[in-house]
Amino acid sequence: MSEQLKAHLEFFEELGIEGVRLEPEWRARREPEPSEPIEPNEPNEPVIALQVIRDDLGADCSRCKLHTLGRTQVVFGVGNPNADLMFVGEAPGADEDIQGEPFVGRAGQLLTKIIEAIGLRREDVYIANVIKCRPPGNRNPEPDEVEQCEPFLFRQIDTVKPKVIVALGKFAAQCLLRSNDPITRIRGREFKYRDAILIPTYHPAYLLRTPSAKREVWEDMKRVRAILQGE
Repeated sequence: MSEQLKAHLEFFEELGIEGVRLEPEWRARREPEPSEPIEPNEPNEPVIALQVIRDDLGADCSRCKLHTLGRTQVVFGVGNPNADLMFVGEAPGADEDIQGEPFVGRAGQLLTKIIEAIGLRREDVYIANVIKCRPPGNRNPEPDEVEQCEPFLFRQIDTVKPKVIVALGKFAAQCLLRSNDPITRIRGREFKYRDAILIPTYHPAYLLRTPSAKREVWEDMKRVRAILQGE
């Protein structure tokens, strides 16, 4: 048994899945859609539009106080500009701050496994955070920081135009939904959001601390997969 297959089976067991389905639709991996050719007079084409947003944000953004509090770099977003599925987290952590890419630490590795468990690859989806700079000590972003940063996330969402947005964790879900409801109350529910369906679920970092919650995330992700497949 290959190490990759072994790792997948171990993850399924951790999620509480008994056995592996053999139907072809469970084995298939979706190939990324071929990108449309970029026409010179199409400024709204997602690749170009995301670069415009990135340029507007700037390489050394100073709109809020986080630029004075030890952040290394701006962490914009990564993935398929034409993705049907988008993940939104809270803010970069230490690994993300160093590498300049969302979800690359231990929580990011678990997120990659979750993506693969529903038949996709990390490069098939788009991943971003509400806040683009790491708060000191990984504290929660503060209201003034969110106010300055979230317009760039909204522009990312409107450019990618995903069918489904998964809000990872309490902060991202509450921020996007403008709600104070606890994640335990809104997890797994479907909300209409900017022409997409938004489904909050637990943050991968929470799953590392609370492995028993993986089963609930798996149920949420099965619903995400069903929506993407038109069910």
